[in-house]
Amino acid sequence: MLKEKRLFAFMKDQRPLLMLHLSGAVLNAIALVLWAIALADSIHRLFFLEQRLEQIGDLLLILLILTLLRAALTYFTELTAHEIGERIKHDLRLRLTEHLLQLGPSYTQKERSGELANALSQAPEDIAIIFSQYLPALFLAALVPLIILLFVFPIDLLSGIVMLITAPLIPFFMILIGGIAGHWARKQYAVLSLMSAHFLDVLQGLTTLKLFNREDAQTETIRAITDRFRRTTLSVVRIAFLSSLALEFLATISIAVIAVEIGIRLLYGFISFEAALFVLIIAPEFYMPLRTLGARFHAGTNGAAAAKRVFAILDAQPQAHSAIEAAPSLPNYNIRFERVSYQYGDRPALQEVSFEIPHGKQTALIGHSGAGKSTVASLLLGFIAPSAGTITVGGVPLQQLPLSWWRDQVAWLPQKPYLFNGSVLENIRHAKPEATHEEVYAAAQAAAAHAFILSLPEGYQTQLGERGARLSGGQLQRIALARAFLKNAPVIVLDEATANLDAETEQQIAEALKRLCAGRTTLIIAHRLGTVAQADQIVVLSGGRVVESGAPQALLQRDGAYRALVMAASAPLPQVAGK
Repeated sequence: MLKEKRLFAFMKDQRPLLMLHLSGAVLNAIALVLWAIALADSIHRLFFLEQRLEQIGDLLLILLILTLLRAALTYFTELTAHEIGERIKHDLRLRLTEHLLQLGPSYTQKERSGELANALSQAPEDIAIIFSQYLPALFLAALVPLIILLFVFPIDLLSGIVMLITAPLIPFFMILIGGIAGHWARKQYAVLSLMSAHFLDVLQGLTTLKLFNREDAQTETIRAITDRFRRTTLSVVRIAFLSSLALEFLATISIAVIAVEIGIRLLYGFISFEAALFVLIIAPEFYMPLRTLGARFHAGTNGAAAAKRVFAILDAQPQAHSAIEAAPSLPNYNIRFERVSYQYGDRPALQEVSFEIPHGKQTALIGHSGAGKSTVASLLLGFIAPSAGTITVGGVPLQQLPLSWWRDQVAWLPQKPYLFNGSVLENIRHAKPEATHEEVYAAAQAAAAHAFILSLPEGYQTQLGERGARLSGGQLQRIALARAFLKNAPVIVLDEATANLDAETEQQIAEALKRLCAGRTTLIIAHRLGTVAQADQIVVLSGGRVVESGAPQALLQRDGAYRALVMAASAPLPQVAGK
C-alpha cells in the first residue's frame, strides 16, 4: 500500500499532529523500559535480598507513576492517531466532492451513482485506517524495538542479538502473506462497489420492477451479488487469520527462544536474576509492536484498494477553463458556434457545426433524437469542451471565460428538473442562496407557482422528498422555472421545458417562459415543433450537422428539413383497420 506515494500527500497538513503522536509513542516506549527495570529491581529486592515493602517504597512509587504515565501516553497516542484519521477523512471527502463537482455531469453520467456514492462514503473511511492505524503502527514497529534494544544490549548482549535476528521474520511473513491479502481486498472493494451500485439501481427503479413483476428476478440477482461479497470477505478474513497465526507463532517462538537461553544461562550463573527478569519482562513488549503492525497491515489493505478508486476519480481531468475568476466585461451575449465538433469515444456527435445565437433573441434548435441537440447544450454550459472549433460569447472564446462566472450568466431549464430533499424555499434558493423571502415569492409568482405552493401542507417550508417525489410533473417544472426567474440570468437554455405536461399546465408554463425569455439570449432545444413557433430563428440539426437555419416562416416556404419535420408532425393519424 505504501507504493502509492500519493497517499503520503494527505499527511502534508497533519505533520504537526503526527510529530506529537510519534513523540508520545517514543516517551511511552522509554516509560515502558523504565517500568520493566523498576519492576525487575523491585522483585529482586523483595525475593532475593528479602527487603520489606517499606524499604522499596520509592520503587513502588516510581512503578505507580510510570504506570499512570504509560496509561496517559497510550491514551494520547490513540487520540492523536484517531484525530489524524478523522482529519484526513474529512479532507478527502471534501476534495472528492469538489473534484466531482468540477468534473460535472459529463463524468458522473458515465459512472454508476451507487459506486460513486460508495467512493464518497466508504472509501475515505477505509483510507483513513491507513493513517489512523497502519502508519502509526509502522512507526511504532520501527521505534519501540529500537529503543528497547538500546537498553537490552548493555544489560544482556546475547538476548539483544536473538531479538535482532528474530524480529525481521515477522514483517517478512507479514509482507509475504499481505500480498495475497491485498489481492483479495481489491476484489472485495470491487464487489462492494458493484453491490452498492446495484442496490441504488433497484431502489430508483422500484416502480418499474413492480409494474413488470421483476421483484423475484432482482431478488435472485441481489442474492448472487451478496453471496459473492460474502465469499470474497471470508477469503479476506481467512488470509487475515492465517497471517495472525503466523505472526503470533513467530513471536511466541522468539520469546520462547529468549526464555530458554536466559533460563540455561541463569541456571549456570552466566546472568544475574535481575537482568534475566528484565529481559523476560521486556521481550513480549519488544515483539508487540511488530505483531500489531501485522494486524494493522491487513486493516490497511482495504484502504489501499479504496485508494485506487479514489485516485482514479481524482485523476480524471475536468474541462479546462480560464483560471482567472474576475468577471469579464462583454459587449453583449451574442453566442457563436464556429466549426464545432465533438465525439463520444469513436462516435461523432457534432461535426463542424456553425450557427449563431443572437443577443436578446430566441433561437430554437430542433432535430430528430440523436441529432446532437443535448451535446450543444452541454458544450454551452461548459460540461464538455469541443474537440475542434470554437464557441464565443460576445466575441470572447468560452474557454477563456471563468467557468463559475459564466454559469452565473446562464439559467438552464431541463426537461426533467432535479429537486433536492429539502423545502420548497431551499430548492428555489439554489439559484440565489442569499435571496430574501420576498424575492423568492416574486419569482414563484412570475413562474405561476406561488398559488400551488401556498396550497401545500406547510407552504414554502414543505419538504419535497428526494427528486421532488411529492410533486407532479407540472409542479416540478414550475419550481425549476421559479429558480430561473430568481437567478435573472441574461442567457436562457430551455431543454424541452414543457414536455410531458397536460395542455393547461403547458399553457401556463409557456406563458411564464415567454415572460422569462423576453429580451434575453435564449436557446430553445425542442422536440415538439409547437414550442418553437415564436422563435426568432430556427437551427435544424441532423446527424450532428446543421442542415438548415433561418426564420420560421422563411424555412416553411422552402422545401427543406424544417418543412419536412412540420409536415410529418401535422400528418393525420393512420386509420385503424376495421373502423
